[in-house]
Amino acid sequence: MKAAFYTLGCKVNQYETEYMAEVLSKAGFEIVSPNEEADYYIINSCTVTATADQKTRQNVRKFKRKHPDSVVILTGCMPQAFPEQAQELKQADIVLTNKSNDEILDLINKHSTSHNRIVRIDKHQKGDKFKDCNIAHFSERIRAFVKIEDGCDRFCSYCIIPTSRGRVRSKSLESLKSEVKTLGENGIKEIVLVGINLSAYGKDCDFNLVDAVRICADDDNILRVRLGSLEPDHITDDVIEGLAKIEKFCSQFHISLQSGCNRTLKNMNRHYTADEYRILCNKLNDTFDDCTLTTDVMVGFHDETEEDFADSLEFVRSIGFQKIHTFPYSERKGTVASKRGDNVPKHIKEKRAETMISLADKIRFDYLKTLIGKEVSVLFENMVAPGVFQGYTKNYIPVRLQSENDIIGKEICVTVKSVDIENDCVISSL
Repeated sequence: MKAAFYTLGCKVNQYETEYMAEVLSKAGFEIVSPNEEADYYIINSCTVTATADQKTRQNVRKFKRKHPDSVVILTGCMPQAFPEQAQELKQADIVLTNKSNDEILDLINKHSTSHNRIVRIDKHQKGDKFKDCNIAHFSERIRAFVKIEDGCDRFCSYCIIPTSRGRVRSKSLESLKSEVKTLGENGIKEIVLVGINLSAYGKDCDFNLVDAVRICADDDNILRVRLGSLEPDHITDDVIEGLAKIEKFCSQFHISLQSGCNRTLKNMNRHYTADEYRILCNKLNDTFDDCTLTTDVMVGFHDETEEDFADSLEFVRSIGFQKIHTFPYSERKGTVASKRGDNVPKHIKEKRAETMISLADKIRFDYLKTLIGKEVSVLFENMVAPGVFQGYTKNYIPVRLQSENDIIGKEICVTVKSVDIENDCVISSL
């Protein structure tokens, strides 16, 4: 039997896809590309925006249309947050939620026996515990995402995530240690710790993010430890000080901003001011050499005026983020913000997004130019063209190097020679 996965959304979803693929592989399934013929097509959905929901619906219908005799399975955040919409997608033969991903094999076996449509909506409950779903390999081969946290307690006014992911819960340190050991033995060189609200890791226990990073760094097979997307809260002085003492820790921080305007931040229920966010960035820059700061920025949130957007734009310029993910506000039914309406016209959102992206591109290009002539240490991950390999510096700058030898998995010191704007990377030589 062949199974193919199509994954939408964040690094947590990618990790969970890897977990489900390993479950099926151990049961004798051959995992193939979603572009190939398969008996089962599993769509692991995202629901963070309306566009993500649209892509989910389109792909469920597409796979059933192209492969009418196959079994189409829908899982992930969309059926978790919007079960009625998921049930209406009749092209999905099996519907389950991210909470029940560990039951995918049982549901497949049940369907193969009954041939009846299965809809399994298992809602998150207060007091749920972290479900261990450890993996042994990762598709990227050198760098593995490892999920250590799930859920969020922030309740930002625009966000459906607490509904689709439940409350904060954390993987045990013992489970993490075992998983990292297995990954390291199987060739993984870099661990990226990920979560829905990663900076809240350990909030429900008696440990924190520093403990998780230290466990990964203590494994002899692991060369680097990196953090996924973070929220500003819980990144305390103690956490910063603890991370700075770990030699293998990569000083790249992707800290969600959403807006640089205090009025908008308050409307979003973001629990911090622009000045507080700036103070955190300054602390990180002062503590870590070659620190890289990247972020997410939303434009066109409810009631965002031209003055509000200008404040946000100026804040981004003043921080000098090395990379910015910009996206327009998307109203999500069931959130506090959805009750206020969506009163910024689409064309204005698009214009503001273009302006923010243009500024972000200039900041990034200017930063990459400052690297020319510098020596950097790169862990090479893959070959992007014949004889051309790509990897990343510790602060997550993509670097390409031409080599006659296979250097995948090797950490090499190179000199930056130029900037490749089209491929968003720098070109190096030995």
